[in-house]
Amino acid sequence: MDTTAKHMIFIGRVQGVGFRFTARNIAQGHGLAGFVRNLPDGTVEMLAQGPLQAVDGCLMDLQDAFAGYIRDTRIEQVPCDSRYSAFNITF
Repeated sequence: MDTTAKHMIFIGRVQGVGFRFTARNIAQGHGLAGFVRNLPDGTVEMLAQGPLQAVDGCLMDLQDAFAGYIRDTRIEQVPCDSRYSAFNITF
């Protein structure tokens, strides 16, 4: 099983619409570790790590759930970080 980590920035109307809570629920449903948080510039940052198929599935589910709100998504492959064993909302 290939493990991967992706750092994502979601751009659009993604704050104040339940994005972080939905992202956490979707990520936990896929068994991922990492975090999601609002950034001061109005974007949302997310780090998701786990099996490649689960990370990609989580991203697709999140993009489907917020199709009318996400204007752009920046995705970067990053090294896995052992500090994350669960998926949480951070501040």
